[in-house]
Amino acid sequence: MSTAAAFCEAGLAHFRDGRPLDARACYQQALGIDAEHTDAQHLMGLLFLQARQYNEALAWIVRAIQRAPKPEYLASFATVLQQYGRCDEALNVIDQAIQLRPDDAELWRQRGDILIQLARLDQALLSFQQTLKRAPHHHDALYKSGALLHKLERNEEAAAALDLSDSLFPNHAPTLRTRAWVRYCLKRFEGSAADGRRAHELDPDNAEICNNLGLSLRRLGRNDEALAWFDKAISIQPRFVDAFDNKLVALFQLHRFDEVFALSDRMNAIGLSSAVTAWNVSLAHLLTGNFEAGWRGRQTRLKLPSAPRHPQFQQPIWLGDDGIAGKTILVAADEGLGDTIHFVRYVPMLAERGARVVLVVQDPLHRLMSTLSGASLCIPRLAMGTLPAFDLHCPISSLPLAFKTRLETIPSGPYLPPPPESLVEAWENRLGARTRLRVGLVWSGDPHHVNDETRSIPLRTLSRILDVNASFVSLQKAPRPHDAAVLRERRDIADLTADLTDFTDTAALIACLDLVITVDTSVAHLAGALGRPTWILLPWTPDYRWLLDRADSPWYPSVRLFRQTETRDYESVVDRVREELRALAAAFGSGPR
Repeated sequence: MSTAAAFCEAGLAHFRDGRPLDARACYQQALGIDAEHTDAQHLMGLLFLQARQYNEALAWIVRAIQRAPKPEYLASFATVLQQYGRCDEALNVIDQAIQLRPDDAELWRQRGDILIQLARLDQALLSFQQTLKRAPHHHDALYKSGALLHKLERNEEAAAALDLSDSLFPNHAPTLRTRAWVRYCLKRFEGSAADGRRAHELDPDNAEICNNLGLSLRRLGRNDEALAWFDKAISIQPRFVDAFDNKLVALFQLHRFDEVFALSDRMNAIGLSSAVTAWNVSLAHLLTGNFEAGWRGRQTRLKLPSAPRHPQFQQPIWLGDDGIAGKTILVAADEGLGDTIHFVRYVPMLAERGARVVLVVQDPLHRLMSTLSGASLCIPRLAMGTLPAFDLHCPISSLPLAFKTRLETIPSGPYLPPPPESLVEAWENRLGARTRLRVGLVWSGDPHHVNDETRSIPLRTLSRILDVNASFVSLQKAPRPHDAAVLRERRDIADLTADLTDFTDTAALIACLDLVITVDTSVAHLAGALGRPTWILLPWTPDYRWLLDRADSPWYPSVRLFRQTETRDYESVVDRVREELRALAAAFGSGPR
């Protein structure tokens, strides 16, 4: 071995085999033969880069580039710049390297990494896609493409990329961990749990994997199993607040409320309580009838990361402590449509205290609420930019707190203004002669609701009641594709929803019905607030306002509640509804008209 090139080759072999001292000796010999040998200079730079001695690395690599700006030298230069946090410069350098060697997959991969550091995720994804064009089985590019697609909320594409990555490179814990979360986001909870278990086998000390596996099991209704994984996550990472919060929710779902409150106390004691914790504990208080603590804690909704942004006003917030006679108070919707319908019952009570109430509601509710008793002015949310002058404001969902509502002081309905007679008459004419019991149906709510999989049911499940001698009318707006297909097949459900333009139209149609059967949606609140007979199908752990272990609602006297048992299946709930409906339909057929 007598040439500089031979010493470089030998040194590179030592370097790759993890013998940096031997590699350095070879490079020094190469430089002794030729002090300007650029490969030897570059390789010396790589040695210092590996040792995190970035100044020395930069000096050697720049010397090599000055004599021969090869793409691999430029790539190493870009890597050093990345270590210094000079990512814009690194991007310029790697672009120069790509111009010299555009078909080099590794250069495109490095470009993607730099763009990730610059938080330019769309461009990073394009760079990894360029890598995969040149090297379709490039593991790092496949994995990072999947991870980026997930961050860009393109989860179907992310799942496909990660599926390919897993098929080519099985047992890669980061791929499995990321795919588990992608599948979770896509509500593929079985697959998510399976990936989580595989990832845990490969990386058993990763608390995030344990926590996410617990989440998947919880969404599958396997809360006892989920608890064990949240405990495991906490044992690995004792201050893992998300794992604590998720454990609290699992206990909530199991109705182990004493343990919910004890865990909350423990979190407070060690400084881990968050807005999410306080929110979940407030729901537990409300569900179990402790309204005093529940309404107070529910104010944390305004601080939740997931909460819609509530407008900030200069005027003070009113929470019931001061007199409001002669004052103008702005009451604005701050949650969902059902919440707005539920809480407008307090508007007449504000007026009774002498306040002038300016009410802001979601646009689909505006026409219905415009004649609400106690509201001096009703404004659609779309027009909030032109509000009149006001003295105080109160988010609509804070009104129960302001009025210190307790179980025994709930202001019950009906309280919504009746829909216009002309609309009711128009619907009556379309429905025809009332020869049988008329029943309105709603089987699903907002698909983006956090509890959608426990609240909504397929139309095919509800169709078990359709053999009852009644006339069925769909009140279901925007049915999901599989439900729409079932609805098209049925001749025993009248679907007039194309003409339901807002809640006033829906209220008028409900006024023509004898009964509404619905899951927990805004229509349930609408029918209850109108005082119409309403049967609500509820999950084992319902929304707080339906409380526990009762078939009536103190909020809505005309409502009956049909609850899941601990088995958490809706088939038995629908069977109970069917039997009750059969009796009601028979009574309708035999009674006076």
